[in-house]
Amino acid sequence: MTSADKLREQVGPYGYVAGEGFNTIALHHGHKLDTDNRARAVPIFQSSSFEFKSADHGGQLFALAELGPIYTRLTNPTTHVLEYKVAKLEGAPCKADLEGPEHVWEGCDNAKSLPNALALASGQSAQMTALLTIMQAGDNFIASAELYGGTYTQFKYSFKQLGIEARFFDASKPELIAPLIDENTKAIYIETISNPSATVPDFEAIKKIGNENELPIICDNTFGMGGYTCKPLTQGADIVVESATKWIGGHGTSIGGIIVDGCKFNWKAKTKDGKSKFPLIADPQVSYHNGDFVNHPIFGVDATNTVFILLARVKTLRDMGGCLSPFNAFQIIQGVETLALRGKAHNDNAAALAAWLDGHEKIKKGSVLHPSLASHPSHEKAKKYFRPGCFGSVFIFELKGTDAADEAAKGKKFISALGMCCHLANVGDARTLVIHPASTTHQQLTPEQQVAAGVKPAGVRVSVGYEELEDIKADFEQAFEASSK
Repeated sequence: MTSADKLREQVGPYGYVAGEGFNTIALHHGHKLDTDNRARAVPIFQSSSFEFKSADHGGQLFALAELGPIYTRLTNPTTHVLEYKVAKLEGAPCKADLEGPEHVWEGCDNAKSLPNALALASGQSAQMTALLTIMQAGDNFIASAELYGGTYTQFKYSFKQLGIEARFFDASKPELIAPLIDENTKAIYIETISNPSATVPDFEAIKKIGNENELPIICDNTFGMGGYTCKPLTQGADIVVESATKWIGGHGTSIGGIIVDGCKFNWKAKTKDGKSKFPLIADPQVSYHNGDFVNHPIFGVDATNTVFILLARVKTLRDMGGCLSPFNAFQIIQGVETLALRGKAHNDNAAALAAWLDGHEKIKKGSVLHPSLASHPSHEKAKKYFRPGCFGSVFIFELKGTDAADEAAKGKKFISALGMCCHLANVGDARTLVIHPASTTHQQLTPEQQVAAGVKPAGVRVSVGYEELEDIKADFEQAFEASSK
């Protein structure tokens, strides 16, 4: 059997489709050569705006009757390449084309089509833009309580200032979602792997609740590595949001975020009294002369169903302004091209390091929380929903001490004593990163909120890089010794 035959035997969301291997997409998809210069690498279109061909052409672009770059806040050729690539890697269909839904989509031609992904200034901007596209004052959404600290504070406090309520549930108990839903609920929000406790949601159970209540599932797939470790759109999610700063970019150089539309949710759903359940999508768009976008012959629900991502771009991003710079898009594209190689290395190193720490004499028994370990509550769900052999590359652990205060003190000493490994507030870098979440990334949470988020007072979070595994272990060993002095 040839290697190609073996690849073809792989089925499911992580299987092989001829010409569409993960690495192949990362390298080749989304970039159409310009006819004048034929640059093979993606050019950086570092321009605030783009000249119109004529007065009529400018009017057609603003009316969305034609597509093409206008102003970099909304559309930029460099940024579009990133959007096309990540959408395809996440398993989105990429099918909107002005020539009609029956047109064979190909070439990523910015004059004919728009990506069904939207790149933004950061992961925080991505999740805010996604939610504000469908919600307004008086609405609410149901969110996992085990969230990144910045996400929790955005949802709990900043959205509250806008009149939008976040209602939190235990990510390991999807049965708690339904009682929180009412007529003003607009979405269910989860993370692929919670930060830092590594809880994996039961996509199947949550999707069932979403279907029963006609609610979209929005999933932060940052820890799913841009579709390498997990593809939530194939597991029941309707929309993916993620930080492109982390594994997608992968080198700690550029901040960015992205939204990917699965193009399958029915935005024409009605309330019990016959009104639009999602009026910001389905009702006439006032800022576009009361245009009917949900029934648009190209972008509408019954056509390509890209109405959500279109309005996220031409309405929410237009007004809120959190755009990605072309240079950052270019930097992140460089990361995309090696995503699969790095993703495997991150996953392999993390599983090996977690197993080593789990049996280490300096580590508190049972404190290593990584889904690769059979003892982790989400081990079976990770095997069910993730790429085979992948469990993510971030986890938390605690050093052994005489009491809780001693454990916390040793954890901080350990972090300060590390040499090669980096002490900073990020994950998904090529390098191994460590931090004490309770006093940093989740510091603004109350003790009770930290417990709900899976943050332990003495917990050390590690984002495992792809240095030689033995070098990571050696740095940890010397730091363990220093923490005991």
